[in-house]
Amino acid sequence: MALSFCGNDRGSNAYSVDNGVLDNGCFVDALNLVPHVFLLFITFPILFIGWGSQSSKVQIHHNTWLHFPGHNLRWILTFTLLFVHVCEIAEGIVSNTQMESNHLHLFMPALMGFIAATTSVVYYHNIETANFPKLLLALFIYWILAFITKMIKLWKFAEASLGVQHLRFCITALLVVLYGLLMAVEINVIRVRKYVFFANPQRVKPPEDLQDLGVRFLQPFVNLLSKATYWWMNPLIIGAHKRPIELKKIGKLPIAMRALTNYLRLKDSYEEQRQNTEDPEKSPSIWKSMYRAFGGSILLSSTFRYMADLLGFAGPLCISGIVEHLNNSTEIDKTNKTGNMTFGVYFMSSTELLQNTSVLAVLLFLALVLQRTFLQASYYVTIETGINLRGALLAMIYNKILRLSTSNMSMGEMTLGQINNLVAIETNQLMWFLFLCPNLWAMPVQIIMGVILLYYLLGDSALIGAGVILLLAPVQYLIATKLADTQKSTLDYSTDRLKKTTEILKGIKLLKLYAWENIFCDRVEETRGKELTSLKTFALYTSMSIFLNAAIPIAAVLATFVTHAYIEEVRLSPAKAFASLALFHILVTPLFLLSTVVRFAVKALVSVQKLSEFLQSDEIGDDSWRNGDMSMPLEVGKKYKYQGDTKAINRKGRYRMDNYEQPMRRQLRPTETEDVAVQVNDGFFTWGSNLSTLSDINIRIPTGQLTMIVGQVGCGKSSLLLAMLGEMQTISGKVFWSNKNRYSVAYATQKSWLLNATVEENITFGSPFNKQRYKAVIDACSLQPDIDLLPFGDQTEIGERGINLSGGQRQRICVARALYQNTNIVFLDDPFSALDIHLSDHLMQEGILKFLQDDKRTLVLVTHKLQYLIHADWIIAMKDGSVLREGTLKDIQTHDVELYEHWKTLMNRHDQELEKETELESQTTLERKTLRRAFYSREAKNQIDDEDEEEEVEEDEDDNMSTTTSRRSKIPWKMCCRYLSSGGFLMVFLMVSSKLAKHSVMVAIDYWLAAWTSSNPLNQILEDSFVNATNYTKNYDATQIAEHRSYVPVFIILCGAAIALCLITSLTVEFLGVAAATNLHHDLLNKIIHAPIRFFDVTPLGQILNRFSADTNIIDQHIPPTLESLTRSTLLCLSAIGVIAFVTPAFLIALVPLAVAFYFIQKYFRVASKDLQDLDDSTQLPLLCHFSETAEGLTTIRAFRHEARFKQRMLELTDTNNTAYLFLSAANRWLEVRTDYLGAVIVLTAAVAAIWTSSQSGLVGLGLTYALTVTNYLNWVVRNLADLEVQMAAVKKVNSFLSTESENYEGSMDVSQVPEDWPQHGEIKIHDLCVRYDCLLKPVLKHVNAHINPGQKVGICGRTGSGKSSLSLAFFNMVDVFEGKIVIDGIDICKLPLQTLRSRLSIILQDPVLFSGSIRLNLDPECTCTDDRLWEALEIAQLKNMVKALPGGLDAVVTEGGENFSVGQRQLFCLARAFVRKSSILIMDEATASIDMATENILQKVVMTAFADRTVVTIAHRVHTILTADLVIVMKRGSIMEYGKPEILMEQEDSLFASFVKADM
Repeated sequence: MALSFCGNDRGSNAYSVDNGVLDNGCFVDALNLVPHVFLLFITFPILFIGWGSQSSKVQIHHNTWLHFPGHNLRWILTFTLLFVHVCEIAEGIVSNTQMESNHLHLFMPALMGFIAATTSVVYYHNIETANFPKLLLALFIYWILAFITKMIKLWKFAEASLGVQHLRFCITALLVVLYGLLMAVEINVIRVRKYVFFANPQRVKPPEDLQDLGVRFLQPFVNLLSKATYWWMNPLIIGAHKRPIELKKIGKLPIAMRALTNYLRLKDSYEEQRQNTEDPEKSPSIWKSMYRAFGGSILLSSTFRYMADLLGFAGPLCISGIVEHLNNSTEIDKTNKTGNMTFGVYFMSSTELLQNTSVLAVLLFLALVLQRTFLQASYYVTIETGINLRGALLAMIYNKILRLSTSNMSMGEMTLGQINNLVAIETNQLMWFLFLCPNLWAMPVQIIMGVILLYYLLGDSALIGAGVILLLAPVQYLIATKLADTQKSTLDYSTDRLKKTTEILKGIKLLKLYAWENIFCDRVEETRGKELTSLKTFALYTSMSIFLNAAIPIAAVLATFVTHAYIEEVRLSPAKAFASLALFHILVTPLFLLSTVVRFAVKALVSVQKLSEFLQSDEIGDDSWRNGDMSMPLEVGKKYKYQGDTKAINRKGRYRMDNYEQPMRRQLRPTETEDVAVQVNDGFFTWGSNLSTLSDINIRIPTGQLTMIVGQVGCGKSSLLLAMLGEMQTISGKVFWSNKNRYSVAYATQKSWLLNATVEENITFGSPFNKQRYKAVIDACSLQPDIDLLPFGDQTEIGERGINLSGGQRQRICVARALYQNTNIVFLDDPFSALDIHLSDHLMQEGILKFLQDDKRTLVLVTHKLQYLIHADWIIAMKDGSVLREGTLKDIQTHDVELYEHWKTLMNRHDQELEKETELESQTTLERKTLRRAFYSREAKNQIDDEDEEEEVEEDEDDNMSTTTSRRSKIPWKMCCRYLSSGGFLMVFLMVSSKLAKHSVMVAIDYWLAAWTSSNPLNQILEDSFVNATNYTKNYDATQIAEHRSYVPVFIILCGAAIALCLITSLTVEFLGVAAATNLHHDLLNKIIHAPIRFFDVTPLGQILNRFSADTNIIDQHIPPTLESLTRSTLLCLSAIGVIAFVTPAFLIALVPLAVAFYFIQKYFRVASKDLQDLDDSTQLPLLCHFSETAEGLTTIRAFRHEARFKQRMLELTDTNNTAYLFLSAANRWLEVRTDYLGAVIVLTAAVAAIWTSSQSGLVGLGLTYALTVTNYLNWVVRNLADLEVQMAAVKKVNSFLSTESENYEGSMDVSQVPEDWPQHGEIKIHDLCVRYDCLLKPVLKHVNAHINPGQKVGICGRTGSGKSSLSLAFFNMVDVFEGKIVIDGIDICKLPLQTLRSRLSIILQDPVLFSGSIRLNLDPECTCTDDRLWEALEIAQLKNMVKALPGGLDAVVTEGGENFSVGQRQLFCLARAFVRKSSILIMDEATASIDMATENILQKVVMTAFADRTVVTIAHRVHTILTADLVIVMKRGSIMEYGKPEILMEQEDSLFASFVKADM
């Protein structure tokens, strides 16, 4: 057939215009070509020139994302226009097949229109990015021309009385409407931007976000197509392959998504409710405020969701159409052809077009693409809303934390744990609920629609299948709730286990020295046992849920088709069978998800409940004096708002007030305008209970002077400071602050509180940095030597993520912070408690007397060190919560002689000590030493790592990109094998074989269905003639139906087998996971607990804890479901592709490019996803830390008045975390859109291949149904791969610890050879002892020889680093003894099993360690002693009366770390612990550091009496403690310098010992 534009049919004169030009249909069509050609001619040159010039400025800059008015509407209209053009082309081509010769004018103009429409949108996009509106005129003219030409065509059609029943008429009418609308949009742009026809065009600025180059999240600003396909993410995701994504790369959040913006939205609607309710007691509903703030976006998302769901049903319907018309497409009636000829061409009705299989295939493709686009858009909108909500809630919670009353925190109504849960769990629960929220109302609609369609296809039997599904849905819900419960109990057990593990790791040194590690290890294992039981239950329920999810569709299909075979008269056609199969697949997802969604809804209700309780809890009082002139807590909301607009100004302004007002005020000082800084009158204060902690307080704090508060442990000194700061609840009385002094108080608490920041930031604490002042403060607190030890000096991070400092160092940093602040009043709460004598003196002289007094600052000091009382200008003595005395030292001397004498005796004792006090090893120097050890060892270890890293770096430079990229896109197969092998090979084998069997059976079921439905060739005839000749059927009936039903038994057997296999696979995977988790944790715990002490010096505690918390949790709960999901979706995709290839082998050709595309998509995505996931995790930690830090340091923050600064920091942290999370979810959308489009292409190719090869209709249905499932599972394959890769890192980390060496527990002697009562005498001989900490390090003890007789009291002293502590560790074989030996009572200790050796000696360590549990557990965990023995020990340690008073006596509770006792009491417990173990050798490592004088003196006596007949080795940091010893050993640089009785050594003028003592005289 010749091609001609108007066709050359016989008898038609296509080119004649006798009836008038416009009455020739062909001419009208030609006229329609004109506008399209015009547009192409005009725009192409402009586009080429434009693109040429654009390549110079490579990246279009942000500020060009400027949208012209009507931007989104234009894109939507253009897409609709394209769709209509496609319909027009299809209609034209199909009509053309009805003609005798080719009529190009039927589809050629439509094709050109399609090209022109595409060009128009590309052209528009380029004009918009270049912001050059004048060029839009071309488009304007195009729309007008197109509108006119189409209008003429429509008018001609109407004249020829063609109507809506004809498809071409409808299409033309639609086009007229669309062109009209586009014209209107164009006119609107002219109206707003005034770029033409107006004198002065309007200047526009880009939105505020885009002027800020930091904003990299472009989703809100790009055009619609890029929004829908996440095209703007391409550079980020592909770039991730070359170098990792860092925080810099993801930039800031757009303003609308920032936490502050959303906080204000939520806060406003919350407050509005509070004002509108009549009843002030009733708390505003959080749900309502959430709806008011974020309701709009949820509605938008739900709309998208509905559209996607409705489009989802197009799939099954198109399949049914394709299968049905596949055979009879050839026999189209040509009878009614003549009837529809007008203008000499054929006009078809719309139903006719939909009977064409190729058209259906294209429609199916378009429907899929659209459905997926809408679905992803819906997901994205909900996720963005969820993130916004989370930011708002976090800000709300934080604001509340800053105003919480302190009594709430300390009386345990609001624990840190609860606050952390609110932040980490509850807000996330709400966020997740929002993510799943649209499902709540979309799913019921989807289910109802699905059932209606099934009924339409299959009749009554469909209801039975749907019934099966609906009956099993409640079961699913039940399992889901059970799952949630088990998860909760698992969580409880795991927090319990973690607490115990943490305690073990913190007290590991003590546990090893006392040989208790196995007892405590068993405690952990016991909890882990409970946790595993609940994990097994969890696994069981999970596998049930997975099983139901897989089995329900099989059961439903089985029920439906079997009943259909027996009930219905009509045979089941392949078309209906496979359409209903696809429908069942669609129905299952919402039902499965519904249970999850309902569960989340329940959780969200609970979370909201907790949140509103928290937001209603007590706040701190707002008395006027507390605020000076700043009414901060009241104005918080407004202030915040103001801060949002002018952040910088506000923050600077705040500090300016501090820094400039005070110096002026200071000038007034000498004239002493006000002599009282703070005054309390008749104060009664409480911590929340109605008992007053402080009663009848009348005190005054003189301005510019040093006031000291003294008194015994626990008499309310710290409480008094807090009462003055307004942290306690006032029952009666008043606190007056002179004038504006209560502006900001520099306050150092007793329990030091540090931020996770650098040392410098901790000291400056937000004040401007002033070098001289900083230097002075550091010298006053003698921090310089400590700072020099830190790896990065004062830029070292400290705190949770950084390096853990010792108590003394932490305390000195806190004091330094208080000194550095430029405030009038300084409160120091027992700053000397963790410091040794030298540091205390230095701090007192330099810091307090010099630095603070020079500045004439008012100072209140709480202390135990009575020797400093002489420096005090004013003294407040307290006893049992009330003031005993107040006045100067002189006053007290004259008025209260008794008290003065009491102090004097205590001070005298002290003075003697002070005289003799030497520069010996102070506690601090010891701390410095351990720090140094920790660092150097760490460096030694790191050197090895560094070398590896350097090599890697060199490699990278050689072939720059390839190595890094390959390393980053590899899947960690090795770790997968490690994981599976710890699960046991039997389980792995079972899992693999059952999975394969299951999927084969599933394919077999569907294949059998295809064979069954297309079994009978008479099928078609039967159906056609059913209506006409009933009797005709009857003859066939019996044989026919019998044959038809003969397929049923096999079908039933296959379905049963599939269901059974589903159960087996789901069980094996889950229990494989449990087995692996059990083994990995058990190995890890045992390895770590038995590791040498060196390991703990080198490895940071946080790192070890992470293995037990985060990593174990991942291995326990996350890897199994990911593994299951991955294997399932991969096998589904593979089986689907196999089936399609089997049905239409031609498909394999198309598969190659698709596979390549898929490979690249997953490769790029996995790398980017991993980076973004890491960013999300790493930004979450600081946020949570900041919350818990704030809650811990509330009193300090409020005393300093730094609330605003902390809020600012919190907002920054929240935004950073939200940015990472947004990018992560956008990347997921990026992937899903791409894999979904790939899936749609697979469906299209499968359909086209089937139509062209026109194979058996049943098999085609099978292939297409499978192709549809691929679209659902492709992205799961990639997502699960990426997740598994991230999760396998946990296995890798755990595995790296499993290679640590254990201590040698065996020893060369057998336990039976050691006498029961060894060591009975306590004689110690040390021969030529050499000790080192690690074989890589230098020895710390060199050739030490000593002999200690039974019962001797030995003192060891020496300067820092002389090896005293190392010697004490050597007695317990804790360090590497590589030469020489220690013999105790005739046995070389290196030969003994460690357990025996360590259980027979006792030691008291420098820092007290208590474990949570009972007092009994702390004294005697082995439970071998009688109560009398324990009471005796407590009596010796001066604790008997205190313990008697506690509820439960010996079984009284000890909280974590012994927090419910004071430091001194804890130390006494540790002494008692040593007394309980009646060993003949006791080693004391400076055990009396944190006890007040009186108690210490008693103790010294007690040790002498209780241990009269035992060997006591004391390591002295203060010489006075060993002056009464029988033997003194002086050490220097790891060897013994002097050895003898203290008296003799004192007499020798030149002895080291004498010089030590003299140095202090």
